[in-house]
Amino acid sequence: MLNLARRYLQFLLLVLLAAGQAQAATAAAPAIPPGGPKGSLVIIGGALRGENAAVWKRIVELAGGPGARIAVFGSASASPDVAGKNNIEVLNSYGADAFFVPVAVKLDSPDYRIAANDQAIADAVRHADGAYFVGGNQARITEALRKKDGSSTRVLDALWAMYRNGGVIAGTSAGAAIMSETMFYDASSVLSTLKRGVADGMELSPGLGFVGKDVFVDQHLLVRGRFGRMLPAMLAKGYKTGLGIDENTSMIIHGNRDVEVLGYKGALLIDLSGATFTPGDFNVSNARLSYLDNGDRFNLQNGVFTPSPEKLANKLDPAKPYYRGPLFFADILGNTTVVDLMHRLIDSDQADAIGLTLGSPRDLQPELGFEFRFSRTKESIGYVSAISDMNSVFNIRLDVLPILIRQPLYQYK
Repeated sequence: MLNLARRYLQFLLLVLLAAGQAQAATAAAPAIPPGGPKGSLVIIGGALRGENAAVWKRIVELAGGPGARIAVFGSASASPDVAGKNNIEVLNSYGADAFFVPVAVKLDSPDYRIAANDQAIADAVRHADGAYFVGGNQARITEALRKKDGSSTRVLDALWAMYRNGGVIAGTSAGAAIMSETMFYDASSVLSTLKRGVADGMELSPGLGFVGKDVFVDQHLLVRGRFGRMLPAMLAKGYKTGLGIDENTSMIIHGNRDVEVLGYKGALLIDLSGATFTPGDFNVSNARLSYLDNGDRFNLQNGVFTPSPEKLANKLDPAKPYYRGPLFFADILGNTTVVDLMHRLIDSDQADAIGLTLGSPRDLQPELGFEFRFSRTKESIGYVSAISDMNSVFNIRLDVLPILIRQPLYQYK
């Protein structure tokens, strides 16, 4: 009994120490960049459940708390009025005073081209405390909020004014895709994107750019293996930083460029600042991947990672690995496979791990596949939670090389 009590006290001391360190790291975070928006972004990877109180409450909290006026855009949905009504009910159940913005391509009336430039609608958005974009097709959002010549409508200008003055802009799935200046538009599968590349007006089109010019955003990330398609898109458009968020999970980007992960799973940070590639079949060397779980933070200005308080005191010791033996994953683009690999590698006696992706023998270019080689470096760090199964993995090197898949891939015995 005495030993149990002693272990419990030790655990409490670890948590308190970690909390104090986390507070100190947060206090040292950079200020809002001069001229930057004062507001926050809540970027949700899709499939946000109504019972995910942590995310919904944070949206309302960032908008000012109970009674916050939140403009709901159903623009991405095939049924904007129904989607808008449902999301208004959820937001209001968490204390908001949400209202519907009738600017959507799929609404019978009013005509979205007229509504998007209606001064009364724009004023309502401008004076709101926040905005929320439902999921669906992101191209419908940009079509509704931009004029044919690409310039901003009054409602889009109002959104920017609200955000710059301290309001929150939140969006799930399609509502997340619009956050960067470039978004996926009509992309095929991840493997096909790796094989065939990306082009403006095809796989890519302009987003609304709330996150800034320097960050690329993607969603449904881990369940669909979409980190694989982020790489060619980022290289094609010159992005050095990419943020991919998983379903039922959010990343909150504060005015000081602090990124906070909140929700069911986590987010991947892709760093291409030191990466190189050569023409031909897709390849990249020296990309860096980091996995941030619930409560973790990363600052886009100074590049500092801060694990959540419950993990901060539990840094993994490379001299005491848990996993032993070669690490190989046959489908690196599978559901959460990349995170499983990174978790194992950081706590392994192996220096690297290999993941493959290849297509059907009946697909176009069936002979072309890709090897994803993940390597630990001296900058690679892992943390585990003291009270749950959460992990954080920072700065894993990634090299992607095209490989030849011999046909037939297998034979019957």
